[in-house]
Amino acid sequence: MGELSYFLGLQIKQTKEGIFINQKKYTKELLKRFEMSDAKGISAPMSSSLKLDKDEKGKKVDEKRYRGMISSLLYLTASRPDIVFAVCLCARFQACPKESRLVAVKRILRYLISSYDYGLWYSKQSCFDLIAYTEADYAGCKVERKSTSGNRQFLGGCLVSWYNKKQLCVSLSTAEAEYIAVGCCCAQVLWMKYTLIDFGFSFKNIPIMCDNTSDVFLEYICTEDQIADIFTKPISEERFCYLRKLLGIGRLHD
Repeated sequence: MGELSYFLGLQIKQTKEGIFINQKKYTKELLKRFEMSDAKGISAPMSSSLKLDKDEKGKKVDEKRYRGMISSLLYLTASRPDIVFAVCLCARFQACPKESRLVAVKRILRYLISSYDYGLWYSKQSCFDLIAYTEADYAGCKVERKSTSGNRQFLGGCLVSWYNKKQLCVSLSTAEAEYIAVGCCCAQVLWMKYTLIDFGFSFKNIPIMCDNTSDVFLEYICTEDQIADIFTKPISEERFCYLRKLLGIGRLHD
């Protein structure tokens, strides 16, 4: 079959230094389909001051066309994680879309005009380690006041996995929002860890990078001294008595 160069819209260029994956052809076709090929390019997919809300008084736009734009852009995120947040944010408003949302989507398309040939580079020279980054935007959703989780996993210095999603519950603090994001990131890291074992790679103490600066932090404690165990599971009599003492429960001696 020869060397892989094109697969389901993904263009793959293999060299001695590494592998480059992009969707240049797909991006050009996307811009042409939505009549944006001749628009002026910009350097960012979304304005830092943009806040999308219900916009109940806004002018309605063609729902079918709007959804077609969103679905096309979602497929493009396979090689363009730089537009993931902007696309996912606009995707929340596919029911009865308004003109303000369409303007935001068109801005993403204008960004693609100036970066249609961008893609992911996987170098062969990078060290083979696993590291993750996680972040949360506290109450970033102006409609439901929910936070947004985002995380990225790098293998050997190359981006291999990314995630962006509005959290299911309303966080009461920035710390809570951050820890929910860390939990999602940890689940993905563990899945990757055990998957890589099948390929003969073993990782220990995988770092998860988070800029949480709250007064709450995680600190390791050995299982034998974990007092909270007494509240979570049946334990032996000897350990029960030990943990009960650590709780400060005992008899009053005259």
